[in-house]
Amino acid sequence: MAMRHVLAEACGAYARDAQQSVDVVAVGGIDALQRVRCAEAFDFVVLASDAIDQLAASGHVDAATRTDVARSEIAIAVAQGAAAPDIDNERAVREAVRRARTVGYSTGPSGAYLMRLFARWGVADAAIGPRLVQAAPGVPVGTLIARGEVELGFQQTSELMHLPGVDIVGALPPDIRLETVFCAAVCTVSEAVATAKALLAYLASPAADDVKRRHGMAPARPNPALNKS
Repeated sequence: MAMRHVLAEACGAYARDAQQSVDVVAVGGIDALQRVRCAEAFDFVVLASDAIDQLAASGHVDAATRTDVARSEIAIAVAQGAAAPDIDNERAVREAVRRARTVGYSTGPSGAYLMRLFARWGVADAAIGPRLVQAAPGVPVGTLIARGEVELGFQQTSELMHLPGVDIVGALPPDIRLETVFCAAVCTVSEAVATAKALLAYLASPAADDVKRRHGMAPARPNPALNKS
């Protein structure tokens, strides 16, 4: 879901320029991973890098077409108009988590990282365990914030920035910052491999950089192999 705005705009531009129809289905990462594993008729898939690596290892995507598309940081958000906590460093974020009435996180890579971070802080179970709220797959943490179900939320910037009723406090500070790399690869069930590779090359090219920045992401280094037929 973190890539849905980038893909909608970038694929729309590609479709116009290349006169090639592109149909993008945006679902939660867990759902997308399972659907590709079930060999649904997708030409390509975009997921966090570790998920793409899993699909490559199991033979569901062509590892040779794997390419880094965008980099994304985890942001911290509160309800619109709410007081913003201090998040200048790891200690400040830890204290903000300890003080929050409820803390929201996702089922995606940002959520997995936060669970490791909370465990390292020793707060995952005793101190805040009962106050942790995991968003359902495909549901942005920001939605829970806007509804008042979560006081402090963590998710990819791109998943928080477009939601009404949410204020982004900022990205995780440098001492605990994590960048998630989102990758694309051609599915092995695809019957339009050359066409899919051309689209992936575009998504990884400088032509799509501004789209990524507009949606809270940064460009990633392209895979030169995608420029080969």
